[in-house]
Amino acid sequence: MADHESQGNQPKGFQLNVNDALTPDPGKEGLFKVENNPFAYTPGHLTKLLNPKSLDAFYALGGLEGLEKGLHTNRDSGLSADEKNVDGTVAFKDVAPQGTPQYGQHGDNEPFASGKHDASIPEPLPLDHKAGSNYADRRRVFRENRLPEKKSKTLLQLAWTTYNDKVLILLTIAAVVSLALGLYQTFGGKHEPGEAKVEWVEGVAIMVAIIIVVLVGTLNDWQMERQFNQLNKKHNDRTVKVIRSGKSVEISVFDVMVGDVMHLFAGDLIPVDGIFIGGHGVKCDESSATGESDLLKKTSADEVFAALKDIADGKPPREDIHKLDPFIISGSKVNEGTGTFLVTAVGVYSSYGQISMAMQTEQEDTPLQKKLNTLADWIAKFGGGAALILFIVLFIKFCVQLPHNHESADQKGQTFLRLFITSVTVVVVAVPEGLPLAVTLALAFATTRMMKDNNLVRVLKACETMGNATTVCSDKTGTLTQNKMTVVATTLGKSLSFGGTDKPLEEPDSEKEKVNGSEAPNTVPNMPVADFTRELSETIKKILNQANAVNSTAFEGDEDGEKTFIGSKTEVALLTFCRDHLGAAPVEEERKNADIVQVVPFDSKYKLMATVVRFPNGKFRAYVKGASEILLEQCNTVIANPNEDEIRTVELTDADREMFLHTISSYAGQTLRTIGSSYRDFDNWPPPELEGHEELTADEFAKVHHDMTLVAIFGIKDPLRPQVIDAIKDCNRAGVYVRMVTGDNLLTGKAIAKECGIYKPEEGGIAMEGPAFRKLSPEKLKEVVPHLQVLARSSPDDKRILVRTLKELGETVAVTGDGTNDAPALKMADIGFAMGIAGTEVAKEAASIILMDDNFASIVKGISWGRAVNDAVKKFLQFQLTVNITAVALTFISAVSSDEEQSVLNAVQLLWVNLIMDTFAALALATDPPSHTVLDRKPDRKSAPLITTRMWKMIIGQAIAQLAITLCLYFGGRSLLGYNMSDPTESKRHSTFVFNTFVWLQIFNELNNRRLDNKLNIFEGITHNYFFWVINAIMIGGQVLIIFVGGEAFKITRLNGKEWGMSIGLGAISIPWGALIRKFPDRWAEAIVPHVHIPIPKIFKRKKKEGQDPEKQQLERPPLPPGRVHTGLRGQRARVHSSRLGKSWS
Repeated sequence: MADHESQGNQPKGFQLNVNDALTPDPGKEGLFKVENNPFAYTPGHLTKLLNPKSLDAFYALGGLEGLEKGLHTNRDSGLSADEKNVDGTVAFKDVAPQGTPQYGQHGDNEPFASGKHDASIPEPLPLDHKAGSNYADRRRVFRENRLPEKKSKTLLQLAWTTYNDKVLILLTIAAVVSLALGLYQTFGGKHEPGEAKVEWVEGVAIMVAIIIVVLVGTLNDWQMERQFNQLNKKHNDRTVKVIRSGKSVEISVFDVMVGDVMHLFAGDLIPVDGIFIGGHGVKCDESSATGESDLLKKTSADEVFAALKDIADGKPPREDIHKLDPFIISGSKVNEGTGTFLVTAVGVYSSYGQISMAMQTEQEDTPLQKKLNTLADWIAKFGGGAALILFIVLFIKFCVQLPHNHESADQKGQTFLRLFITSVTVVVVAVPEGLPLAVTLALAFATTRMMKDNNLVRVLKACETMGNATTVCSDKTGTLTQNKMTVVATTLGKSLSFGGTDKPLEEPDSEKEKVNGSEAPNTVPNMPVADFTRELSETIKKILNQANAVNSTAFEGDEDGEKTFIGSKTEVALLTFCRDHLGAAPVEEERKNADIVQVVPFDSKYKLMATVVRFPNGKFRAYVKGASEILLEQCNTVIANPNEDEIRTVELTDADREMFLHTISSYAGQTLRTIGSSYRDFDNWPPPELEGHEELTADEFAKVHHDMTLVAIFGIKDPLRPQVIDAIKDCNRAGVYVRMVTGDNLLTGKAIAKECGIYKPEEGGIAMEGPAFRKLSPEKLKEVVPHLQVLARSSPDDKRILVRTLKELGETVAVTGDGTNDAPALKMADIGFAMGIAGTEVAKEAASIILMDDNFASIVKGISWGRAVNDAVKKFLQFQLTVNITAVALTFISAVSSDEEQSVLNAVQLLWVNLIMDTFAALALATDPPSHTVLDRKPDRKSAPLITTRMWKMIIGQAIAQLAITLCLYFGGRSLLGYNMSDPTESKRHSTFVFNTFVWLQIFNELNNRRLDNKLNIFEGITHNYFFWVINAIMIGGQVLIIFVGGEAFKITRLNGKEWGMSIGLGAISIPWGALIRKFPDRWAEAIVPHVHIPIPKIFKRKKKEGQDPEKQQLERPPLPPGRVHTGLRGQRARVHSSRLGKSWS
């Protein structure tokens, strides 16, 4: 019943254009080149039929007759079962209409390849490919119906991929250096009696951290892949029926060839592209392949070609020219009817195959990965720079002391080696081993929690990228809408209606429409659907139920284990309305209870169908259903009292007729498909006008189709998903620009986009159609795309072009979709969301996140979790760099000031502070769930710095406080605290006190780092994160344990209550100090930067890449040089050195 629709808009005049029909798309010229081609066409010519569906290309190729001749086949007998090589050669000009250029705008000259090459185009096969085998020429030119197999990665391959990360490689170098120095110190250095030989522990600990990160990442990826494979059971191999040598035979779907004649049956999933030869009532569901939500009726190729030939001969086009559809598309499903079609594309050249091939691209680094890689480079550079400066300072000090140094040459050599080791320690200290762990833990935690929200994350890093998505390109059918036609408005007689009260989404174009709309206001009372059904009498309900049940070809069945209706989506909508709201009995039961005496099949000319039933009293009633305005024309009465048991009708006045026409126009303006329902009672059947007719057609029924009684006008649409409008508002609030990409026509696309809040022409929004969009130059694309809000009639390539252009503009692009046609863009995008229930296998394979509940609103959850991941990494980085800067500065200052290059903190203490505590901090800060305010800010662009001015302000401010407190305690031990530094026990108590205070400074600073903004409430949401409480309890417990039983390993002694109180009190200074830093205006901090800037960054200035966007160059530079120096110095790593051998810690 999709054909009954009336949307109040006639199609524009159709123009046949063969001059551009076969023009190769840029990058796909290779499809039009075949050596020694015995066929009239190349794969490129045949792909033009469906890119998107093109009647121009169909005519330019000569129609079905041309395809038969050009492909050496026959519509009746199919291919020869014995064919190996084809006999003779057919030229393009022998099959195409006279004057048709073979290569479109290139004329008859083979096109040269354009600058860009489409990776989805396979390499040509050699001339001797499978020579001598069946269909050798067809296999060589048009390929087989197979796609190259995608090999799944082994655990080792996954591990290698995870390990290939700049930060992890930098960590590995630090681990090797640390282990080498540690082993030298452990086995080659002097140790006091009872001193623990633990210098090697640091290097091993770093290696363990690397192994943990790689294992967690690998197992996460492997588990996601396994869950995905369970979700997608592949059943590729099946049999299909084709005609070969005049006989119907079953063959494997892999053996289908171009030129085969294949049978179509209801329920078939079509595996190849083709042209419909003929059949009975074939309708296909192409929603998963093209995004078109209606069932599409297929018209025989000869009928279509004849209509196009008339246009070519100068005759006016048929009124329904736009609905003529001879195209069979792979990935679609036959819903009704039987027939045959001629195969025109298989395997990698079919639309399904081209989409699958386009998905096989390498995954790019995420924005965070790129920023962390840049950070790793700067860490290496500045770590090396700091080490070099320290070595120069210590070397000068060593040289100055040489005249007074009376040690042996061997002892002098040991001293020199010690200062070299101290300098190298700074590099090791600079590498952030906790950072990859923090990223991995945050991602693993988020993906686990997202699974509970019905989001299956296939690619671990996708949720991190999602947090900073700047635009979402959403499919319409099944993503924004439910892909389920539903009755959303009804006008019953003159006295009852529900729904349909929204303003028209598209303004009327003509003055006539405007006048009609204003002169005939709708006077029918409107109410909620529940009240509407309550008002109806049982008699009226019975009329509605019987009219829709008997006057319908849909039937009840099971789909995915659920009871549903199967058939035309419009009829399914009406039957579902009767079942859910009018208490209708099962359809078969209604039909059995009705004595059906005559059926008039649907006729596209009259746009109606009818069924006649006999009542027990011997009278007859003809129920008619069809296009509303046509039925209204034939009615002269209308139901007057839908709430009374006795039906009463009244005359349909001119004012009533105008009012109903206004209702129909209003429904159409709201993108509702309108269906009318009417009836007429007869004393006898057949009536005198139809005597002698056993089988009635609509033509004959027209003789009695008058004096009807109007029952109802139904408004039907594919409704938006319930949470879509709010979800799009949330996206707008979060600074995420939503665009709609659909296969539907432009009018419907604009209207639906307006309804859900995407299309806003008053704000400069643009709506375009795919064929026009793909012809824009790259420069024009970059001009248009920022304002593009709706892309209608789009092909898979259009969506890819859109995504590619957005990425070139520096956007972080998310794409949602459920159909096969969405897959290339899902793969190319930074994040692809596929629907888990309605999504096709190809779409799921391409996506990085699968929405298990098909809920568009889940994208907002994805954005929230993504931002939580990004925030977790930034919080941890802020925490880690503070420790890092403090540790490096302490190492530097203490090494220079000490006669023995003795550090404030020894190696084992630094191991606890920098490795163990940072790992716990990573866990604590990575497990904060997203707060409700996370969507109140704009996304970070790819070019935004990883470490913001606000973060640097906190890092440097806290580092200053920690350095001041630690150095005061260290150098003022005797004068400030009264320790007797000449007493070894007192000296050890002093160093323990300094160590304890330093640790408590980190514990309290961790609380500070729960917020990245300037708000003061650092405890927001803390009660919802039990991990945070548990991990902090472990950290505090560990520190207490170390102080009480650490003994020789940590070179410490127990503290008394006063010292404990002072340690905790001094540590707690971090919190009020953090509040003061937050109150320090950001603009002041930014104003300070230029003055502290200069020369170091210029040493490492990178060459500007040709054509690089200035925004992107920001990524290459550190936001704040001073901190950058220490940014790099982060680490936990290392501190390693043995106190004797040159203890230098960081």
